[in-house]
Amino acid sequence: MTHPSDPGPDPGLDPGADPEAAPGAAPVLALKDVAKSFGAVRALRGVSLELFPGEVHALAGENGAGKSTLIKTLAGVHRPDAGRVLLDGEPVVFHGPGDARDAGIAVIYQEPTLFPDLSIAENIYMGRQPRRALGRIDHKATRAATAALMERLGVDLDPDHPARGLSIADQQIVEIAKALSFDARVLIMDEPTAALTGSEVARLFAVVGTLREQGAAVLFISHRLEEIFRICRRVTTLRDGELIASEPIDGMTEDDLVRRMVGRDLDELYPKQDVTPGEVALSVRRLTREGVFTDVSFEVRRGEIVGLAGLVGAGRTEVARAVFGIDRWDGGEVHVDGRPLTNGAPSTAMAAGLALVPEDRRAQGLVMDMSIERNINLTGLRTTVKAGLMDRAAERSRALDWAVRLQVKYARIADSVNTLSGGNQQKVVLAKWLATGPKVLIVDEPTRGIDVGTKAEVHRLLGELAADGVAVLMISSDLPEILGMADRVLVMHEGRLAAEIPRSAATEETVLAAATGRAAA
Repeated sequence: MTHPSDPGPDPGLDPGADPEAAPGAAPVLALKDVAKSFGAVRALRGVSLELFPGEVHALAGENGAGKSTLIKTLAGVHRPDAGRVLLDGEPVVFHGPGDARDAGIAVIYQEPTLFPDLSIAENIYMGRQPRRALGRIDHKATRAATAALMERLGVDLDPDHPARGLSIADQQIVEIAKALSFDARVLIMDEPTAALTGSEVARLFAVVGTLREQGAAVLFISHRLEEIFRICRRVTTLRDGELIASEPIDGMTEDDLVRRMVGRDLDELYPKQDVTPGEVALSVRRLTREGVFTDVSFEVRRGEIVGLAGLVGAGRTEVARAVFGIDRWDGGEVHVDGRPLTNGAPSTAMAAGLALVPEDRRAQGLVMDMSIERNINLTGLRTTVKAGLMDRAAERSRALDWAVRLQVKYARIADSVNTLSGGNQQKVVLAKWLATGPKVLIVDEPTRGIDVGTKAEVHRLLGELAADGVAVLMISSDLPEILGMADRVLVMHEGRLAAEIPRSAATEETVLAAATGRAAA
């Protein structure tokens, strides 16, 4: 069956390959009735999973469903409280990630961690390079082994190229090659496409197809349902730490999978309310930052959601940072409610009623070692300080109020924000800024890396804010999100504003045409 959103098989992928159809096929790695708790939080409850050689198997579920705990259990980071891990049908105990790696299990994370000043070859064989006489490193043999790995993956990367400057996509290829250098038989890919362009995704899928043909078992985690239907043949769905189903994708629809993930039908993923825009809240005039963006002008009115679209590198995030005052601009003006903002002064922007939810919530939106309540209160310290001392009761009350409003799922409000799922971390960032009562809210990739259920909640929240008169500027690489939520779409191309498209005329074709610098057909 070809899924409706499937553009067709990628090179190297064989949709007909079905491990369950092979006589006597046995899983290379399995979990049997695994349970894992962290204090009072039951992260996994009797979960079972089987990974067969030569298959791409999806792991689906909302943020907080237990996917990360399951991955870390397979990778030897966590040991189960109950149940068993089976390798080639035999029980095995991993005392750490090294044991899992030695057993042929590798995890490819969304953000690779390479040594930037070392070459690709040095990164792959760090600490175990081939040696010559007298123990000297055999650089020629290291390069040759790396070249052989790249040829095996069907990728053209120079072994001597330094890791610094590699794209995220190329860094992931290096991580995959490193895994293969350890003779990995199971590859776990955790949100590998979140930061990739369309062409990079296609290349990654071709590599996945190659791995599958060579007999590897691939566990694929993605919040992009179309990708799951595109390359996977079975899917295991978790909800609240419990196994909901493990089944073939053939015959299933995206709505079926969403229903399993969230336990209900999503009435509407893009609950956009019809509004009549009010007065201009944000005015940007001829904003220029040399070498980054040029002559950018636009307005956002009260009650309006304006989408800012464009390809990666078009300058969208850079414009938002300049408007908020994080980066200085070289020319132009920014006004909120008719009052000019000071160049390069975020405090002035905040005082004027501007709020910015950044693209990278972990690095720029949260202090990961701080508690949930302290993070929510970071923008409102003046309201929770009395006589120079922190009013802990006021701080907790304010945090609890916003956590309830945004339906943040947590064990204790005093827990570190690092204990939350990605979707709940995003809600904390939103709570932090909504607590300031902003006139203008800039949200940069508000639903990147969060599950479909939380995505619908974020969209509902943005719609309600607009209905209450907040001016919203939404930057997103998710075209359906832009088309579903924006009253107008601004499109950037190579640092310039290329088009302004009303909601009635906004389609994937018109937006992509402007984003690539060509006229719509």
